[in-house]
Amino acid sequence: MKNSIKLIACLLIAGMCASCTGKLPSDMRNRISLEGQWGMLLDTADVGFSIAQLSNSGMDSLFLPGTTDIGKKGKYNPDMTQTNALSREFIFEGKALYTKVVEIPENWRGSSVRLFMERTKPTTIWIDGKEVGTNDNISTAQQYELSEFLTPGTHAIAIQVDNGLKAVPDKVFHSSHAYSSSTQTNWNGIIGKFYLESAPLCGIEDIQAYPDATKKSVTVKVTLRNRDIKTQQGELSFYAEAWNTDKKHKTPVATIGIDCSVPEQIYELPLGDNALCWSEFSPALYRLSVAFKADGYTDVRQVSFGLRNFSVKGKQFMINDKVTFLRGKHDACVFPLTAHTAMDVDSWRRYFQIAKEYGINHYRFHSWCPPEACFEAADIEGIYLQPELPVWGNVDIEDTVLCDYLKKEGLNLHKAYSNHASFVMFALGNEMTGKEALAMLVQTFKQADGRHLYASGSNNYLGMEGKQADEQYFTTCRVGREKEGTFNTHARASFSFADAEDGGYLNHTYPNSVMNFSSAEELCDVPVIGHETGQFQVYPNFDEISKYTGVLKPRNFEVFKKRLEEAGMGNQARDFMQASGRWSALLYRADIEMNLRTPHWGGFQLLDLQDYPGQGSAYVGILDAFMDSKGLITPEEWRGFCCEVVPLFCTEKFCWANNEIVTGDIEIANYSAGDLDRKQLSWTLTDSKKQVLDEGMIPLQVKQGELVKVGTIKPSVSAVHKAEKVNLSLSIDGTPYKNSYPLWIYPTDNQSMQPKDILVATDLDSDMFNTLKAGGKVLLFPSKEKHQEQTVGGLFQTDYWNYRMFKSICENIHRPVSPGTLGILTDPEHAVFAGFPTDFHTNWQWFPIIKQSYPMILDRLPNEYRPIVQVIDNIERNHKLGLLFEFEVEKGKLLVCMSDVKVVWDKPEARQFYNSILQYMDSPDFSPSFHLTAEALKELFSSKVESGKIEKLGNISYE
Repeated sequence: MKNSIKLIACLLIAGMCASCTGKLPSDMRNRISLEGQWGMLLDTADVGFSIAQLSNSGMDSLFLPGTTDIGKKGKYNPDMTQTNALSREFIFEGKALYTKVVEIPENWRGSSVRLFMERTKPTTIWIDGKEVGTNDNISTAQQYELSEFLTPGTHAIAIQVDNGLKAVPDKVFHSSHAYSSSTQTNWNGIIGKFYLESAPLCGIEDIQAYPDATKKSVTVKVTLRNRDIKTQQGELSFYAEAWNTDKKHKTPVATIGIDCSVPEQIYELPLGDNALCWSEFSPALYRLSVAFKADGYTDVRQVSFGLRNFSVKGKQFMINDKVTFLRGKHDACVFPLTAHTAMDVDSWRRYFQIAKEYGINHYRFHSWCPPEACFEAADIEGIYLQPELPVWGNVDIEDTVLCDYLKKEGLNLHKAYSNHASFVMFALGNEMTGKEALAMLVQTFKQADGRHLYASGSNNYLGMEGKQADEQYFTTCRVGREKEGTFNTHARASFSFADAEDGGYLNHTYPNSVMNFSSAEELCDVPVIGHETGQFQVYPNFDEISKYTGVLKPRNFEVFKKRLEEAGMGNQARDFMQASGRWSALLYRADIEMNLRTPHWGGFQLLDLQDYPGQGSAYVGILDAFMDSKGLITPEEWRGFCCEVVPLFCTEKFCWANNEIVTGDIEIANYSAGDLDRKQLSWTLTDSKKQVLDEGMIPLQVKQGELVKVGTIKPSVSAVHKAEKVNLSLSIDGTPYKNSYPLWIYPTDNQSMQPKDILVATDLDSDMFNTLKAGGKVLLFPSKEKHQEQTVGGLFQTDYWNYRMFKSICENIHRPVSPGTLGILTDPEHAVFAGFPTDFHTNWQWFPIIKQSYPMILDRLPNEYRPIVQVIDNIERNHKLGLLFEFEVEKGKLLVCMSDVKVVWDKPEARQFYNSILQYMDSPDFSPSFHLTAEALKELFSSKVESGKIEKLGNISYE
């Protein structure tokens, strides 16, 4: 007992030191670091390695841990035209041999000697020229038992790492983000912890902790290693102490006698009534220390765990006894400097801390499993994780090679990472099919480990088949096949044109803040998580190019930048990024709030908070690939609608006439740690000069885990006599929780505006040209049908994901292709907007105008020409597009509007836009500076426009 206590005392000292840094100490075993220069030989001819090469120290070299990319080994990549992803500067795929001579100390004699490689690709090991084993783990560490080969003395170690096509099942190689060139790339090398370890022959092989927050205890399963069969009796000591919190808590040392011939020992360690629970709100962690003693053998191991129960109650998730709403982020291993996953805790903590600033409490790992450091960081930061198997697409039950590999990877990662408090959910992979195989895998993992909630994949069958029988939650874009042209089964507000009529809710529906996903929720009996929510494109930020100082080069950025310059709009790049990005942030907000307005909803997983530099280059983040802000929205603004508590204004529309009664319900989504009692919500309506128009207060009694309507407000707008954008702010007094909504108020007399001395034309006919020749004014609404070859369609939201991929998919499945645009760019100070308040980017009042638009392609005009309302095109086409533009033609003045506003004349914003145009044309400000001849105008509206060739880009889920 005294020896056990001494061991525990040593662990306490190590634990206290580690708690200062937020990192776990290493296990207390003797180790030899293998970090340093290794001999290296690349099998470029795929012929294998000879016996002589296995110990040849005169080869090339590479520093390990590291990769061939980092060492600039392999073939230089000369392709400067790739736009599908970031470009590897040096590429090697195949077998690489790494060699090193090591010295094993005498005091390791009689111990168990192991090689540990935290993360690599399939390997083969030779010791002194003799092959000793192979390992193809890619989701967890590879460990080799080498006791009989690494005796005290000098030895040559040769490690073959194979990142070639045949090393893993084809489906894993070609689909998963463990290999994908879109993200961490198919690197070759060894990364993370890399060492030889000496362990006692009799000792602790593994520890698995099963916490129970209800019982305030942890059941510990200890697997013993007993290679000395003479050892029969021994003892285990257990001790747990909270290590990452100011609240101190520890257990007494508990010691039990054991029979060492029994390989698995189970003990329930009480933590006491004052035990600290782990959650997003208070991520308290315990370091569990287990000491083994028997016949002169001693061994000590430690694991970290959190006291928590993550479960389902009805259709919502529970963390301990509280409802939690998953505000998730997609992760596909985007690390642009290294081209491989971060292997250190600090890097992952930075990622999670940034995500938390934007209200994120959940991460989903698309078709890959992150390393130990990620789980450790998530434990510390209080993030709920969903790792996945390295697979995307179909798994056939008859494909035993693939099924066995996935089963092996899954069982390994559960054993490796399940002690982590943050590991709460597990899904098989991305957009899976193959019901028999998926059922087999889910059942296997459920039986092996009950510490997580399970799903058979993320967005299986693209949501068409609904929830599968074994799923405890359902991550999906829809809950079952809806009727054509309807959205009632959708679990997110935005889709590609390949997947939903007109791109789904946001692009199709008149803007409001009342619609939600209740119709989908009613069709599913487990929690629903919206799959890959958002995917709103932002024009690239070319200032980002200089940040790529690592192994991946931003040649895609450079190609896109050159295209824009050749299109004569290079100086607008930043404006395009800002305008599309600000609009994208508003669209993300709308989608997130739809989730929050849905009762009994599980959550969402954004795609994405950050850019995804692969799969055609999808710049869909408000943060760049480095998790740095693009300056589009502050974390504080984002948290207003993406947070544990969100006040919501639920109204049927954002645009009102000033004789209408503006009305809306106030709801509170409270997924914080406690009730909102004795609080009040203050609301204030202010005009464009920040003068208060109306205000009020609502007392709050909102229980934890509830979405509650707390009142209805009818702010007065009678004092608004001209078109104006006003702002409704909501705040919960004494808390950081606040939100705000723009509203547009229009005068009721905007229906009677008549043109004065202005010809309103719908065709380039003789009346129009005669008016212009006479020096008159013309407002032209060109026929959409007559000018289809000179125009593109009207898209309200920014294009989904990227234009190239879904253009290919739509054409392959014979669906309409998205117009592909990224919102508008305009100058709010332009005189044409004197009666139509606008931002420089798209906002909700533009909906009827843009939906009825057909922007004109103005590529024929000089580079310096800019339309008044410019539509931002995608990075593949780069057309100069105009929704509203003007010319001096002959002696007259022409204003062209590429929107049929008469179709939406019932909307006050459409009428106000039209009237503001007429007011502008009737003022001295209407003085176009660019002259166009009548013939040039006719040519602009009649010549066919040539677009550059856009290469096809497929997607696994549509094959």
